[in-house]
Amino acid sequence: MLEDSQMLSVSVFFDIGVAEDDKNSSANILQVDQGGLGLPDRDYYLNKTISEDKTLSAYLKYMVKVFTLLGAPNETYTTQMMTRVIEFETELANITTPDEERRDEEKMYHKYTLSNMTRTFNQVGWVHLVNHLLSVVSLSVQPTEHVVVYAPEYLEQMNTLLAHYRNTEDGLMVLTKYFLWHVVRDYVALLSKPFREAQKEFLESISGVQGNDDVWHTCITNTDSVLGFATGALFVKDTFKGESRGKAKEMIENVREAFKENLPRLKWMDPKTQAAAIDKANAVTDMIGYPTYILDTAKLDKKYEGLNINASDYFGNNLACLRFSIKKSLEKLRKVPKNEWVMTPPTVNAYYTASKNTIVFPAGILQAPFFDKSFPQSLNYGAMGVVMGHELTHGFDDQGREFDKNGNLKQWWDPAAIRRFQEKTQCMVDQYSSYTIHGEHERGKQTLGENIADNGGLKSAYHAYKNWVSRNGEEQLLPAIGLSHQQLFFLSFAQVWCWNSKPESDHLQVIKDAHAPAKSRVIGPLSNSYDFAEVFKCPKNSKMNPQKKCEVW
Repeated sequence: MLEDSQMLSVSVFFDIGVAEDDKNSSANILQVDQGGLGLPDRDYYLNKTISEDKTLSAYLKYMVKVFTLLGAPNETYTTQMMTRVIEFETELANITTPDEERRDEEKMYHKYTLSNMTRTFNQVGWVHLVNHLLSVVSLSVQPTEHVVVYAPEYLEQMNTLLAHYRNTEDGLMVLTKYFLWHVVRDYVALLSKPFREAQKEFLESISGVQGNDDVWHTCITNTDSVLGFATGALFVKDTFKGESRGKAKEMIENVREAFKENLPRLKWMDPKTQAAAIDKANAVTDMIGYPTYILDTAKLDKKYEGLNINASDYFGNNLACLRFSIKKSLEKLRKVPKNEWVMTPPTVNAYYTASKNTIVFPAGILQAPFFDKSFPQSLNYGAMGVVMGHELTHGFDDQGREFDKNGNLKQWWDPAAIRRFQEKTQCMVDQYSSYTIHGEHERGKQTLGENIADNGGLKSAYHAYKNWVSRNGEEQLLPAIGLSHQQLFFLSFAQVWCWNSKPESDHLQVIKDAHAPAKSRVIGPLSNSYDFAEVFKCPKNSKMNPQKKCEVW
């Protein structure tokens, strides 16, 4: 039996975990998906060689350096073995399905029992593996336990690959080195300075960014990642005071109303689907600022019960936090926490959870420049209002629309409405695929959900602001700027995406990220906006006011 002290949560060959059942949001279930690569995306491997590709070359150099630091006596042998590991990962990359082909949630969902998985993918002892994992929370499962598999085609080909490698002593050695590398790579950042310098040099080849974060920033980031709700309590007491939560709640409701008011104007929606969409929008739950329990010391202590921190053991603390996190995750197999926060209170971000039909806005993003109660409402709606509209619209993007108002994956649209919706989304796929960055075409299908949310969020927020003005009157013009508040709304939106990046980072975003690059997140929605063209009097058929506009919501 795998001991608690040995549990390291290293992902090899595939990813396995516990999360909500897409078709039954009131229950959690085991889930298995493709995984196991050491580089961020399959594209870093495909049709490339180590000798000619700078990223693969840097990856090999990094691997050899780390094992040399660990005491590997023979650099030539280490280089040969790590080359074989990269070749094995390349084989995994070749059977990995690209993200843009994995956007249909219904087609991705495949329910198996562990016994079915053992028969179908027989190179893995699934019952044994799962019971090893669950032993840390004193749970066990039978062969009849259900599992959602998101990549059966990948597992089938991985099964064949493992059978081939396990058939020879040489192949077994490659698998052993692959395992060893993935254990080591997950913990390099927690080791001494020479290891971190080796990692830094490698990451520069992917991101193009040179230099290190200040020590204080690294410490705060790491602490937030593992103890973020404890430190978040200090953050909200100091910064999230007064009317901030109430103001944010009011803004969300205004954006929601604007979203619903727009639905009758969409010619592609039939009355039945429109009514169902309004019903879902009304059912969206919003969570603002922070979970209230963090201000209760007893409840906060309960959350971290069993986690022991040693002020003089950085590596040990990280392992302790990892094991604590693993336990908390696996415990969810038999219980479903309600309204659980994924992001910590200081996080400058927001998210939508389809399985809960919930939008979440941590206190960190409810600060300037996104939101400030002393700002003109044009600036608040242009920045934070668009973020709120963006997250709300995720419930109706190409993936979110597959979930009903209760967070269950099921068909609730009229089939004809789905066809018309897909015609509208294809326009957006084509639009964003036509954009290039450093000569590389963006991937409109991969970024479709975020692009739908960006465009829909901008429209909802702008009309929410107009509704606010109709109720409260025009705001006083700002001196010496020469812009109306309608223009300031769009300027505030665009300013959120001011960005500085390196070509390497841009390439990584194009091949891996679900979001379009920052420039496209401004140019795309604004050029599709009739309101923007009117406010700034853009000439017809100009770049920012093209004749063909893409509109979904």
